[in-house]
Amino acid sequence: AIERFGKPFIAGTRIAIVDILQWLAFDMTNEEILEDYPSLKEEHIKAALAFAANREAMIKMVAA
Repeated sequence: AIERFGKPFIAGTRIAIVDILQWLAFDMTNEEILEDYPSLKEEHIKAALAFAANREAMIKMVAA
């Protein structure tokens, strides 16, 4: 992920990680996301989830 305007984005795209996470939260399937955004690949969706998981783990470590 790279940052643009203070938000992490998927490298090579203009798609923010938070957008992918919100689409998943609103019950879009991976297939629907990939169909709507052909610049994305399956590994980008997995990277967005991994980014969120790593960020959550960091927040818990700092709070502890």
